[in-house]
Amino acid sequence: MRRALILAAFALLAQPAAADTATAAAEKAASDLRAAIVTLNEAEGARSRVAALTETIRAYELGLTALREGLRSSALREAGIRAGFDAKRERIGQVLAAMVAMDEAPGPLVLLHPGGPEAAARSAMILASVGPALEGEAAKLRADLQEIARMRALQEGVLGALEDGLAAAQAARTALSRAVQDRTDLPRRFLEDPEELQALVANADTLEAFARGVARLQSDVGPPLSDFEGARGTLPLPVVGTVLRRPGEADAAGIDRPGLLMATRPEALVIAPWSATIRYRGPLLDYKNVMILEPAAGYLLILAGMEVVYGETGDVLEAGAPVGLMGGKDLAVAEGAGAERTETLYMELRQDAEPIDPAPWFVETREE
Repeated sequence: MRRALILAAFALLAQPAAADTATAAAEKAASDLRAAIVTLNEAEGARSRVAALTETIRAYELGLTALREGLRSSALREAGIRAGFDAKRERIGQVLAAMVAMDEAPGPLVLLHPGGPEAAARSAMILASVGPALEGEAAKLRADLQEIARMRALQEGVLGALEDGLAAAQAARTALSRAVQDRTDLPRRFLEDPEELQALVANADTLEAFARGVARLQSDVGPPLSDFEGARGTLPLPVVGTVLRRPGEADAAGIDRPGLLMATRPEALVIAPWSATIRYRGPLLDYKNVMILEPAAGYLLILAGMEVVYGETGDVLEAGAPVGLMGGKDLAVAEGAGAERTETLYMELRQDAEPIDPAPWFVETREE
């Protein structure tokens, strides 16, 4: 009887178990990333190349972010499993050793107890409960071992996907830059930078003063292309990344700004969250390239920190249109799954020239 329980406990080590949430999430992210890579490779021949390339690059970046978060969660989970593994193994080993010793002892001796028959019966009841407890411990041990094996296989398997994805993303970014340069079908509000705007750029000493100056410039954006105010709370962030600082939060130098600062990966794609007219695009002060968009009369969306910007002043963009790329060099494979985001994009939203908190307008930054 006791030997059968021992064998049954060991047999549990070969049975399937439910996947841990962290591992399952990482596996799904890897699958989604591979699907995005396939789409990246097919986007070159799409009818609307700018839109197709933008969509697929964005999908790749979202998939890569999800995969990295999944791998990070899996690594934490594995560390937790390993931390408790030795204790579990020792506990099960002790129980197994005791049961093996009992099984090898002569039957009559096992039944003897210095407390008499009643104590022997109680001992038998206790021993009877050891079997199910052992089965439970063995099942948990088997699940942990299987999960570690799945994590290892996942980590080894995604390296090829990362290499394929990096190559496809770099090719898509190059193709996107060419497609944007070749684009001639965008509607224009005006044909060249107004003289007043050129003067503002030449005399700008702060982003704040420049933004206020742009807000004062006359512009004919026409009727709203869509209901921007009605989109409050639904806009996607313009770049795949994480919020580092919110409005009013001081940086290491004690300087606070009225916008959001987001950390991104190198060469991340920046998009227009809403249909808008380009009011300014180009270098400004020490912000690298700045893009000022007007999604509706009285509103300005400022994006600062890009290495490359697309479009010309006066272009009318659709929601989701590419506006630029972040700097740096994407080394996703060389840096490994835990690579950090090294670029920063600064974003302000202004209404009637005054800065307002952009967080309530964007899905990823709203408080739950």
